[in-house]
This record gives sequence, C-alpha cells and structure tokens, in this order.
Amino acid sequence: MPINVHQNGKLFHLTNQKLSYLIQILEDGTLGNLYFGKKVSDREDFYHLIENEYRPNTAYVNKGEVDFSREHLRQEYPVYGTTDYRHPAVSVLQENGSRIVSLKFVEYHIYQGKKKLEGLPATYTESEEEATTIDFILFDELINLELVLSYTVFEEHSAISRSVQIINKGVEKLHLEKVMSLSLDLPDCEYEMLQLSGSWGRERFPEFRKLVSGVQSIESTRGSSSHYQNPFLALKRLDCTEHTGEVLGFSFVYSGNFLAQVEVDTYDVSRVTMGINPFQFDWLLKSGETFQSPEVVMVYSDEGLNGMSQTYHKLYRERLARGAWRDKERPVLINNWEATGMDFTEEKLLEFAETAANDGVELFVLDDGWFGGRRHERAGLGDWVANKELLPNGITGLAQKINELGLLFGLWFEPEMVNEDSELFRSHPDWIIKVPDRQASHGRHQYVLDFSRAEVVDHIYQMVAKILREADISYVKWDMNRCITEPYSIALPPERQGEVFHRYMLGVYDIYERLTTEFPDILFEFCASGGGRFDPGMLYYSPQGWTSDDTDAVERMKIQYGTSMVYPLSMMGAHVSAVPNEQSYRNVCLKTRGNVALFGSFGYELDLNTLSEEERIVIRRQVEFVKDQRKVIQEGTFYRLLNPFETNYCAWMVVSKDKNTVIVGYYKILNEVNAPFKRLYLKGLEPEQQYQRIDNAHLYYGDELMNIGLITSDTSCGQIIDGRVPSHDFDSQLIVFKAK
Repeated sequence: MPINVHQNGKLFHLTNQKLSYLIQILEDGTLGNLYFGKKVSDREDFYHLIENEYRPNTAYVNKGEVDFSREHLRQEYPVYGTTDYRHPAVSVLQENGSRIVSLKFVEYHIYQGKKKLEGLPATYTESEEEATTIDFILFDELINLELVLSYTVFEEHSAISRSVQIINKGVEKLHLEKVMSLSLDLPDCEYEMLQLSGSWGRERFPEFRKLVSGVQSIESTRGSSSHYQNPFLALKRLDCTEHTGEVLGFSFVYSGNFLAQVEVDTYDVSRVTMGINPFQFDWLLKSGETFQSPEVVMVYSDEGLNGMSQTYHKLYRERLARGAWRDKERPVLINNWEATGMDFTEEKLLEFAETAANDGVELFVLDDGWFGGRRHERAGLGDWVANKELLPNGITGLAQKINELGLLFGLWFEPEMVNEDSELFRSHPDWIIKVPDRQASHGRHQYVLDFSRAEVVDHIYQMVAKILREADISYVKWDMNRCITEPYSIALPPERQGEVFHRYMLGVYDIYERLTTEFPDILFEFCASGGGRFDPGMLYYSPQGWTSDDTDAVERMKIQYGTSMVYPLSMMGAHVSAVPNEQSYRNVCLKTRGNVALFGSFGYELDLNTLSEEERIVIRRQVEFVKDQRKVIQEGTFYRLLNPFETNYCAWMVVSKDKNTVIVGYYKILNEVNAPFKRLYLKGLEPEQQYQRIDNAHLYYGDELMNIGLITSDTSCGQIIDGRVPSHDFDSQLIVFKAK
C-alpha cells in the first residue's frame, strides 16, 4: 500500500520503492511535515521527529504554555500570523480586512489513480494501479473555507505530485492573494539550489548557489514561464554529483507567472514553496466558488542529478505528454523560416520541398508570412486566412501539392497575438490586453489578445480550426513572440483585475484542449520566440517544443544540456541550420551540427538547394540515421557525461530500453595543441554484455566501457606526421554500440 495510515489517522506514510513522505497531524489540528527523502521502513509512530524547545522571543499558540510554536515546527501548509513569521503557503483577505486563517484537519480520503485537474495540465494515470492519491481536507470554521491538499504517489516513479483546491463554503467574499501548490519544510539547509536561468537565445543554463539564511527565489512576472527563469528548482546535497548523491527536484506544471522560493530561517530550516506568483495575483472567491491550483511534481533521487532527470524524463514523456504523437516516432522535418523568411512564393516553396523530399525529409513546415497582409512583422497577425497572392490555391492547395511530393505538411500560427495593421484589430481594437486611457506597449510590433475572454478565444479557435478542417495538415507550430504588458481586461470588474494573468493562461489551455481534441492526429509543437514558454504545462498539450531560437550547435550543447535537467529529449525541437549561424555568425561543420541536433526531435532550418552535393550526401546520411535510431533517442535512458559549462568538451549518451543499443555524442568546442589523451566513462550498460562499436567493429564489455572508459583521443593529442585528418574547432564524434 503506497499510503500507510497510523495512530488512528494521525500519521500518514506516503511511500513507494524509492521514497518516503511523512505527514503528522499536530496537536493543534494542523498538518506537520516529518520527512521527505529516501524510502524508510514503515512504523506505527514517528512522533519523535517533532522537536519542541522553549526559545526566547517566541510567540506560543496556547495560553500559559511554552512548548508549542509554529515558528519552530515543520509544517505542511503553513499560514502567516499565528506564531509563524515565515512566508506562508496561502493568504486570504477577508471582508473585515484580516488575513488570518486557521486551517484544521477534518478528514482524509485515499483512492487509487489520480483525478484530472479541471482546466489545467497535469500528470495522469492510465490505470488506477499506477498511483495512489490522498486528499487532506482542512477547514477554517470562522469563515467556512475548505482547503483540499492532494498528493499522488506514483508506483513506478520516484515522484509525488501535489496540488491545492480551495472552496468558499461561507457567505462572505474572499480574496485569494497567495495560493502555493507546494510548501515543504526541510530540517536543515545543507543544500545547493539549482535553477535554470538565461534569456532569449541562451535559455535554461544551470546555476548553483549554496543556501544561506534568508530568501532565495526565482520567478516570472511576464505572463509566461519565460526565457529568463524556468519553473523548476532542485536542492542537492553538497556532495551530490551528476551520478551520485541526494537531490530533491520541484517542477511546476504551469506556463504562466510563477514563484519558486527557498526560505532559510535562522535555525537552518529550509522552506520550499512553489506556485502561481502572488505578485499581481488576486483571485476573488465568492460564496460557493472553487479555485484549483496547478500541480507541482516533486522528485527524490539518491543517484545524483542525472537520476532526478531520468525520473522527470520518463514520467513527463509517458504520463504528462498525451495523444497520438506521445509514443509515435517524430517525423524528420524541414522549416522554411531560416531559408526564406517571408520572402517566398508557392513555386519557391515547392522547389524547396521537392529537394527535401529527395533527401529523405518527411515533413515540410511553412512558417510565418502566409496569411492576411503579412509581408513583414508589422501586419497581418490575427487574420488567419491564406494570402491568395502568394498562395493562389490557398493552404488547402499547397498542402495537397506538398503531399503529392511524398511529404507531410505543417503550418505556423501565432494565435495569441495581433498586429494593429490587421482586419481583426480594426474590427475589435478592444480585444487586446491594455489599460483604458493608457498607452499600450508593443513587442515585435504586436499586441497580446485578451485570452481571459471567452469570445476572443472562441473567435481565434474558429479561425484556426477552419484551416485545419479544410487542409491536410499534419503539424502545427504554435508560436508566442512577446510577453504581457499593462495587464488589464476590460471584460473584468476592478475587483477581478488581479485574475488577468491566470485567466489568460486558462484561455490558452482551453484553446489548446479544444484544438487537440478536435484534431487528435495533428502533431502540435509549442514555441515562444524559441524557449520562452518551455515548461511542463505546454508538454501536456504538445509533445514537443522549440527549444531555442538559437540554433548554433555550440550554443545548443549548453541549451540542450541544461534543458535535459528536467525535460526529455523527445520534447526538444533540435534542428540543423545554415552557416554562418544567424545568431552567433559561427561556422560549425555540418557533421557536428547534425550530431548535436540528433539528440532531440530532429529537423532542418536551411535551404538544401544551396548545399553542395557532398553536403547533400551528409544530409541524407543524417536523415537515414535518425530514421533508424529515433525510437532509441526518443524513449531511451539519457545520461549527461561531460559538462560544456565546465570543460572544453560536452558528452551525453542514450541507452535503449533493452540496453542493446548505445548512442554517444562527444563534442570538442575548441581545438587543442598536444593535448592529453582522453577517455569517456559510459553509464547504464549491462556489465557482462559485449558491445560492438559499429564504425570499427571493436568489442567491449559493458563494465569495461563504464570503468576503464572509452578512448576518445583525437589527432590533437600530439603532432600529425602520417597524413591523418586533423581535428578542428567544434569537432564531434557520434559513436554507436550494439549488443553482440
């Protein structure tokens, strides 16, 4: 039983084969946290883990007693102002101006499986045996506020998901000013905090910092999870490495504003909170209304950061992503954007696509510029009707011609945005997010449609769905190229303006849900100026996303390395682009560009007609390799081996489920002179299994490759005197082993 109940319903042990989570009902009726970490033996009583001691300058709960203060207890869902001075998990403004609440345990419910979160993305189960859920019902009798804390323990994953539901069962109106999906008190602060930070073109770079007294946090206030911070943090022990040691991971399944925070008090207790950012958040909860928070997925690993990542990869790939394309091999695609931009004709597109088909590509994607008056970025957004001057047969006719070449057809949209120079804006200037009588800021010469309004969502849904109904479209690239400014909706009263950001995300999720339901066979790929909304919430609707607009292979080593901390390879759109690269102006050889992009959902962003025949041969070989090995790359176990943030090298590998196929990517950033000999230590192999290296037929035992290592020395280890091919900057090796 994954949830054991003791002490007549006062102690709860959430457990599976890898982790334990202990919750205790405290003497005042609130919930206390006793432990989260490696699996421990079950027992009737863990009450000894509750530590009380008189401390000066402390407020105490019970009159005349000095042995119970919430300031010094590890709590499960804390509130502020009743002897706890730390940041709370929830804040409720009441009609009398008070924010004091008292949430006491009432009852619990245990059931198999996992309930769907209405209107929100979340992990799921396909059979009830895969997980067990417990709901704790807490209640404030004075204001008749009910709070439901839900915990799901996955049977096969070292993970627990958590969410919160709040129900106003009273008569007065309440304002939810803060609703964290998770709060966790840890007994010490001997951790390094890992966050994934960056900006456009350098998303999700790992950053580490030792926890110190006070608050350390990451957040987004942009209306999206953002390029700048990812809705994830991990706490690793100081001796934790990629492959050894303990780490706790926290991932927020949400695509809007978030806050992830660790508060260390002066007694070294670490409080982790994660949820919707309370900044600019104020949710009016009237009598009888319910608010549902998004979920957080907590992971425990005693096998280092890579062990944490592998848990997220498998869980998110199999039980967060959904639909027909979840387990299906992804097609090799080519996108016309970096080749043509908006300067194209139907004839030019067909010529482009025909060459791609001849080289083995399976999917042609038409990017921005096909609709309305969209000949530059200042016009057309919102008018989702084909430009007949460019495409005389419309999207339907173009799709048919692309299909006749033997290719699937894909199309770009940016449904959440509008240009001022568009029929949509001229008809509905009030449909954008802006404050009345104030200037509306633009980004990329466009404005954000108010997706908190059902009529706006309905209109865009009908326009997009009409095209998808009429044309044979197999793939949709869903872009979002600016963040929200001047958050305000004219459809909401003043007291609900704090709901705009969250209602906007609910609108985005709604249109995604409707489109993926009506068109279940279309592969949707999310994009937000590259990686600006690369988060678990998007994965629920789209099994893959555009990892970054930066397609330079050297930069992508870092971006994909950092992204893999949480997200599976199948989620990462990774393409070979032209050189010199349009972001870095760097010239990287075609082989290395391909060897980096192979570890993701593979495609091209270049004009094959501009390549030499020798380069076209390389392209065909890359496509052939991807088709042969994409199932292994998509579903295999991923290991990070060399860190490009710390060394001149990057390396990673994938091992197939049956451990019979091993694919290693090994990359050198800058060439060296008279360099040391190099070895790479592989992971995850069967020790006694023999593996044959495909390119030279050498045989190795698995334990040899893991313990002695694979020699990766190249011609930079010495001086070339025998005519061998010299190594160079941005060199790489793709090494494949097969079990003998």
